[in-house]
Amino acid sequence: MPSIQPTPYPEDASGKSQPDYIEKTELGLSDEPGSTLSQQHKTYLLQRHGTLDLDPVPSMDPADPYNWPLFKKIMNLLLVAFHACMGTFTAAAVIPAYEDIVADLGVSLQRASYLTSLQIAILGGAPLFWKPLSHRFGRRPVFLLSLLLSCVCNIGCAKSPDYASMAACRALVAFFISPAMAIGSAVVTETFFRRERAKYMGIWAVMVTLGVPIGPLIFGFVTQRVGYRWIYWTLAITNGVELILYIFFGPETRYIGAETTSAFRREYLTLKRIDPSPFRISEFYHPLTLITNIPVSIAAASYAMVFLFASVMNSVEVPQLLQVKFGLNAEQLGLQFLGLIIGSLLGEQLGGVLSDTWMNIRAKRIGHRPEPEYRLWLSYIGYLLTIAGMVVFLVCTENATEGKWTVSPVIGTGIAAFGNQVVTTVLITYAVDTYPVDAGSVGVFINFVRSTWGFIGPFWFPDMFDSVGIANSSGVVTALIMGASFIPTVVLQWQGRKWRKDVS
Repeated sequence: MPSIQPTPYPEDASGKSQPDYIEKTELGLSDEPGSTLSQQHKTYLLQRHGTLDLDPVPSMDPADPYNWPLFKKIMNLLLVAFHACMGTFTAAAVIPAYEDIVADLGVSLQRASYLTSLQIAILGGAPLFWKPLSHRFGRRPVFLLSLLLSCVCNIGCAKSPDYASMAACRALVAFFISPAMAIGSAVVTETFFRRERAKYMGIWAVMVTLGVPIGPLIFGFVTQRVGYRWIYWTLAITNGVELILYIFFGPETRYIGAETTSAFRREYLTLKRIDPSPFRISEFYHPLTLITNIPVSIAAASYAMVFLFASVMNSVEVPQLLQVKFGLNAEQLGLQFLGLIIGSLLGEQLGGVLSDTWMNIRAKRIGHRPEPEYRLWLSYIGYLLTIAGMVVFLVCTENATEGKWTVSPVIGTGIAAFGNQVVTTVLITYAVDTYPVDAGSVGVFINFVRSTWGFIGPFWFPDMFDSVGIANSSGVVTALIMGASFIPTVVLQWQGRKWRKDVS
């Protein structure tokens, strides 16, 4: 009888990542759920979960995150998801304050926008440093350190006397706040069973997306009423409050195996190193090697292109496109982001909840779990809605009357955001499902690709608008999404199974 090991595993001495979970077929289980488990193990699982149809199969240890009560899992996920949201939320927070920063620090509007672009770039690369640390010391200590140091650096932003010091503090904030944006995918994988993963992966993913529009919405009012430096004080306070909440409600999800110490002590009181294997330089760039994993790299690139337009362009360029055209103040500018928020929340219902339902119905129909590529059917809806929304946004913005506000561009951003969120959840879940042996690296890699492309975009958006016009830019957007996202996904759905076998 094969032994049932808890998940995930530490890395072995060779440096090869062990699986974050073991498939039933690898455990030698037959089609009958739990057929090779000991009677004691079966009894435990039935009492804990009410079923033996579990993938992955948890251990008999209450400290194993798969065995946690659902409310405990969700509480931890909400903290991690909000932490992830704070990355993009912090980056976008100063968007409605660009003009105030220009007046206060004596810089150009373009330089003021770099306070956002700089953070986007760092948010992409910093998790490469945090992932190996979270693997050795656990997720909880890394998250606690992240929030503490982010709080300190946001205070530094609030007190910065000039542009250079503010930019430096913003860079440090981005570095310290970034872990949950990438490691969150590993937390979901370590906590929730496969059948429900898209729904909970979607909660984390939608919070990353929502951080972009919610930041300007809230801080437009802050900037208008009490001054833009209170943006940083508010961010610091938020970091501090979340730190306190995480101390009490954020247990450790990196599960090594059963120990003699109590579950409570391991989950909340242990800050020491939990994985004794030595660090290797390769660990800090290992996620980038996933570029050779064709399914993961295509999913990451396809998603990044959609995110670039439906999230980054629709956020960073709003001050230059809508604020200037309609003469909006900071409060009014913030309200233009409501379309992105509503669209993202609605899109998550299709990308997350219905995505799991889509896969589960298929599994019942064919009698076994469908191939991960079956989930990709839903992504085409997302691509087409993103294109439609971007066309509405750009064409209606150019055709709008100068100085007379109209809601049509905001409706366009909402449609695009709906499509973006469908693509986000579907492709991230697909990538994790195709390479579950290292879900953390998948999250870091996708975040790197997304943030790098999101950083580059704002540098060429203005040139595109000047060269071909705002309305005609919708043709460029359509061509890039079709060429870099839609068509590659069609090829991925066709050849993905073969490529996955080549990787394994």
